[in-house]
Amino acid sequence: MTKALLSSFDALFADLDGVVYAGPHAIPGAPEALQGLEAAGVKLAYITNNASRSSATVAEHLRELGAPATPENVFGSAQAGAELLAGLVPAGSTVLVTGSATLTEQVRAQGLVPVASAEDKPAAVIQGFDPGLGWKDLAEAAFAITTGAVWVATNTDLTIPQARGIAPGNGTLVAAVAAATGKTPVVAGKPEAPLFTTAARHLGVERPLVIGDRLDTDILGGTNARYATALVLTGVDSPASAMAAPSSMRPDFLVPSLAALYEPYPEVEPLDGGFRCGAASAQVSGGEVRIDSAEGDLDGWRAACAAWWAAHPDAAEPTAPTVRWTVSAAS
Repeated sequence: MTKALLSSFDALFADLDGVVYAGPHAIPGAPEALQGLEAAGVKLAYITNNASRSSATVAEHLRELGAPATPENVFGSAQAGAELLAGLVPAGSTVLVTGSATLTEQVRAQGLVPVASAEDKPAAVIQGFDPGLGWKDLAEAAFAITTGAVWVATNTDLTIPQARGIAPGNGTLVAAVAAATGKTPVVAGKPEAPLFTTAARHLGVERPLVIGDRLDTDILGGTNARYATALVLTGVDSPASAMAAPSSMRPDFLVPSLAALYEPYPEVEPLDGGFRCGAASAQVSGGEVRIDSAEGDLDGWRAACAAWWAAHPDAAEPTAPTVRWTVSAAS
C-alpha cells in the first residue's frame, strides 16, 4: 500500500498566513487537515515571523478558526530571537529591547535583563516589530550597537500586511539602524534557520516537513535548516514561480492543499531525457519546457519542475523558462 506523504515525517512545521488562514478566514479544509495530525502520529508547530503577538494570542486565534493550537506549539521570531541571543551573551546580561512587550517577556524568560536605554550600557540589542516604535527607539538601538553591543533582529520582513494595505515591516526598521551603524544583525526569523531549529528542539523532533506558501521565507528557511519542504498552493507562490526559483528556494514537494499531505505523493522519475509524474511528462529544450499534459495539471508542473531543475541544478538567480503545454485547458 502506498504511504501518505506525511508518513515520512515526525512533525509538520506550518506557516500561518496563506497556509492556515487568508485574512480573517481559515483556508477551506486547513483546520480539518491539521486536526488529523495527532492521530497520524505527527507533531505540529506553527512557525511565524510575527514578534509582536504572544504565542498564547496566536494560539487563541487559531483555535477560533478551528485549528488545534496551544502556546507550546506556536513558535514566533521573538522566542527564537531571545533564545538565539541567550547563546551569544552571558547569563544575566543587560539587553536593550527595541520591540514589543512580548519580546521583552521572551528576553526576561532567558535569564537576561531588559533595559530601555543605551545609557544602561547593554551587552546586546534585540530588535523586533512593534507599531509603537519611533525614531527615539531606533536611535537608542543605534547608540548601543555603535558602542559594541551584540545585535539580534527577530526578523527582516520588509513589509507587513494591514487592513488598509501594505505597511513597512521590521526589516525596514532594521535597515534604518543598519544604515546608521554600518552593522549587520544576526537574524532569528525566516528565512534563517534558528526559528525552525528552535521549534525542532522544543518538540524533540528530527524529521519535520516545513510547509508554506512563500518561497523566499518558508521554503528558503526550511532549506537553510536542512529540512524537507513543501509549497502549498493556497497562498502567494505558484508552480510557475517555484520552477523559476533559485536552487535554495526550490521545494521538495508541490501540494494543492494541506489535505493532500494525507495522500500518496506521486513519484517523479526520469524518462527519455525528461521527467514523468503520473500520466504527465516534461522535457527541456533550450529555454523552453514542454509539458505533455493538460494545461495547469499539477503532475505536469511537478514533472516540469524536475526537468527544469535538472537542467539548471545550481541556479543562484531565478531562471524562468517558456512553458508550452501540449493540451489546452479547454481540451
